[in-house]
Amino acid sequence: MIKRSAAMAAVLAGGLLGWGSGASAEGDPAAGERVFRQCQACHVIDAEQNRVGPHLVGIFGREAGAVEGFNYSPAMAGSGIVWDEETIAAYLADPRGYIPGNRMAFAGLRQEQQIADVIAYMKSKQ
Repeated sequence: MIKRSAAMAAVLAGGLLGWGSGASAEGDPAAGERVFRQCQACHVIDAEQNRVGPHLVGIFGREAGAVEGFNYSPAMAGSGIVWDEETIAAYLADPRGYIPGNRMAFAGLRQEQQIADVIAYMKSKQ
């Protein structure tokens, strides 16, 4: 089971980015592309090519740990998460806290606008 901190619970409840509260955090895909540069050493968004991390093609609606040919940690493979805006936002805010034991070395994005922007960019590439 996934351990969630209070901050991640707030994200999931819609508090951090406004999802589910009637408000919506508008993400800017162009700004998200700039933020995503931190991710592209390990992840490809527009081709089914695994690197240090799995490709992100078709990530929305995909179960975590499901990219064929990628060696996931047991924590990620057994998480039961289906990626959507809320789960991706929570993961990007605190990868190690959201899924303890996963192998992603990235510490996370601390600014909620950056998270919204990256998600907008990812959605624009799907």
